[in-house]
Amino acid sequence: MKKLLAVALCAGIFTTAKSQIYVQGGVNLANITKTKSGDTQKENMLTSFNAGVLGRFNLSEIIDIETGLLVDGRGSKVESGSGDNYYKATFNPLYLEVPANLVVRFPVEKHTNIFLNAGPYVAMGIAGKSKVEGKLAGVSFNSSENIKWTSTDPTSNDQAYSQQKRFDYGLNFGGGVDLGTVLLKANYGLGLAKINSTQTNNSADAKNKYRTVSISIGIPITGSK
Repeated sequence: MKKLLAVALCAGIFTTAKSQIYVQGGVNLANITKTKSGDTQKENMLTSFNAGVLGRFNLSEIIDIETGLLVDGRGSKVESGSGDNYYKATFNPLYLEVPANLVVRFPVEKHTNIFLNAGPYVAMGIAGKSKVEGKLAGVSFNSSENIKWTSTDPTSNDQAYSQQKRFDYGLNFGGGVDLGTVLLKANYGLGLAKINSTQTNNSADAKNKYRTVSISIGIPITGSK
C-alpha cells in the first residue's frame, strides 16, 4: 500500500509540473586521460554515440532540472609503431548513464531559448569490446574480447583496457538551443573516477579518467517550453 501511495504521489508531481520529455541521439567523441595531470591525446579519440530519453522539469520560468537515462558510448584507442612492427588497441565500452543537470534558459523569442546546463552524473558499464591487432617482426596478431567489469578498483593497466571498473561518475557541462520542435546540444563529460589503473587511490592523479564530447539532437515527445 505504501509503495502504491509513493508511486501515485510521484505520478501526481510529474503530471502537474510543467515538463518536457524528449528522446536524444548523437555522436560522442570519446577519450581517456593519459597523463597524471589529466591530459588526453588527440590521436586517441574514438567516435561513439549517445541515445536515450531525458526529461526537463520546471523549477521556475528560466530554471529546469534535467534527468533521464542514456546509453553512452565511451572509450579510446592506442596506436604505435608502423610497418612490420605496430600495435593498435581499441576499447569501446557502453554505459547506462543517469545525469542530473541544472538547466538555465535564456529566452530569445516565443518557443525558442538558449540554455546552459551543468551537473553530476553516475554511470554503470553494461557492455563493450576490447580489440588488439598488430605485427611483431612481420608476424600478425589480433584478438577481441568482452570487457570484464569489476566493482573493485582494477589494478591492471593494459593498453587495451580489457578490465574496467563498472561504476563511473563525474560532471557534465554543456549548452545549446531549444527551438521548440528540436533541441541542439553540446556537452562535455568530465569523468572523475579511475576506470583502470595500477593505483587504487582514485585521487592520486587524474590518469585513466574519461573525457567525452557529445553533440546531440533532442526531439520532444511530450510537453513544451
